[in-house]
Amino acid sequence: MTRRQALIGAAALTQPPRRELLVCGWDELVALDVSAGSPRRLWSWRAEDRPELPPAYRKLFRTIDECKPVEGGRILITASSDGVALIERPSGRVHFWAQGANAHSAAMLPGGRIAVACSTRQRGGNRVVLFDSATPEKELASTELYSGHGVVWDDARQTLWALGGRVLLALTPELKLKGEFELPDEGGHDLWPEPGSSLLGVTTHDGVWHFDRDSRTFRLHPQIGGLAHVKSVAPHPATGETVYIQADPPNWWSERLEFLTPPRTLRLAGERLYKARWVP
Repeated sequence: MTRRQALIGAAALTQPPRRELLVCGWDELVALDVSAGSPRRLWSWRAEDRPELPPAYRKLFRTIDECKPVEGGRILITASSDGVALIERPSGRVHFWAQGANAHSAAMLPGGRIAVACSTRQRGGNRVVLFDSATPEKELASTELYSGHGVVWDDARQTLWALGGRVLLALTPELKLKGEFELPDEGGHDLWPEPGSSLLGVTTHDGVWHFDRDSRTFRLHPQIGGLAHVKSVAPHPATGETVYIQADPPNWWSERLEFLTPPRTLRLAGERLYKARWVP
């Protein structure tokens, strides 16, 4: 090994690992490196650039509101403009697409199925819808949920948790009801698992909460419980570092990514940020 190679290797060991976020909110999905002081764009995706996506579907991703990394390096996205898609990275190729009325979140289930939370819409909204990722567009089943906003698959409990405007539901993989829990505040919005614990995180109009899946009780988040209009919260699955987006009223979006422990703010001028999710 030369001296130069040794120096490069030593530098690599001392550099912190890359911390990567997926962010969305408008018509573009973006991957950001947030390791340094200023975020750096690593990758992006737009529906209008995808020739394999049927033309009628390209307009359904004007307001992307969910961007979850899933198994196999893929990304599951939804849009309040009614689009649902499963995307390969880095190619950007779309392997599944469907229409979900005012879709706000999605989750991968066993067997390649996809659950989608659909919010308020006169036709097709206020429900959770089940699809098979091998067959674009075709619905398999659905169940009612007013103002559906979040879905999380809980493999340990074989339960799909689904967040609505007033309740949190526990569902079977076939969308049969196992339990229903009234929210401590109206306007259920984001739903996520807290790594290594029995807790689910929930945001509402006026607060941020933890729901204990064992005791079936809610309590305020210890750090940001008193914040209103929080659109997304994401703890890193390995480090626990938490990033959240709080809307800037009267807008539903923000230009800021807020971090906990240590607290810091990253501003992306001109962006309409709605959700941020860590890339494991």
